[in-house]
Amino acid sequence: MKRKKPLSLEGYDEIFSTEESRQEEHTEKVREVPLSELHPFKDHPFHVADDEAMEKTVESVKKYGVLSPAIVRPLPDGGYELISGHRRKRASELAGLDTMPVIVRDLDDDEATILMVDSNLQRESILPSERAFAYRMKLEAMKRRAGRPSKENVSQVGTQKRSDEIMADELGSSRNQIQRFIRLTYLIPELLQMVDDKRMAFNPAVELSYLTEEEQKNLLNAMDYAQCTPSLSQAQRLKKLSQDGHCSEDAMCAVLSEEKKQDVDRVVLKDDVLRKYFPKTYTPRQMEDVIIKLLTQWQKHRDHSQEL
Repeated sequence: MKRKKPLSLEGYDEIFSTEESRQEEHTEKVREVPLSELHPFKDHPFHVADDEAMEKTVESVKKYGVLSPAIVRPLPDGGYELISGHRRKRASELAGLDTMPVIVRDLDDDEATILMVDSNLQRESILPSERAFAYRMKLEAMKRRAGRPSKENVSQVGTQKRSDEIMADELGSSRNQIQRFIRLTYLIPELLQMVDDKRMAFNPAVELSYLTEEEQKNLLNAMDYAQCTPSLSQAQRLKKLSQDGHCSEDAMCAVLSEEKKQDVDRVVLKDDVLRKYFPKTYTPRQMEDVIIKLLTQWQKHRDHSQEL
């Protein structure tokens, strides 16, 4: 008589497991992971500053904990790479916590890069340099994922979208604006910092990004000599000089030493200079009215003196 094989425990689990429990096995779960095992994303373009906003985050973490789990991916040598949650990790450290809730996902390099950029672009305040490098990283990742479209596809339908077009649609921006931000990544750090500090306007900075690294270093000396930053028209002229191979430091000094049209057409008085001549309660409009009135009286007095 042939004996029947006993059912294994695994068989019982399969028989009595519900569809809900099987779905739960594939659902992302939140884990508490030691902060020491969380490592920053490679070449992360977004800064984590211990500023006033961080102080508020730290207070929130102390009171309520980390409410939104970070997203991480496993590293080959152990630990996890942060995809989103760099500020939350820093706040947890400052709050004296040892662990932090995370969601672990298996992502390749390009998937991780795109998710990292998309997650951080939701921040309220983003520096031009952060946006520039984030756009560049995401666009390069999108191009690698898309690969080169075949000639047959492009010629047949003619609707193959470029990666920067897709990215522009996602961001609600334009291809041109994305490419202009990416141009900032070609500035030397000193010039890029001036853009972040609002000491140099965005549009001139884009034009200056076409200068060679050596020319940009010489530009720093030229700006120090002229005590100004280039206007848009001056930056465009410097770009043309560079393209023609004539962008020497002397040439840059000559361009920057020219009077800018806006400087010829107007005189700017700083608020702190004017304030000491007016009551503290005066608004800018009231100060302007008084100045115009005084200048009108002075004009009349000068005209009268000339008649005599």
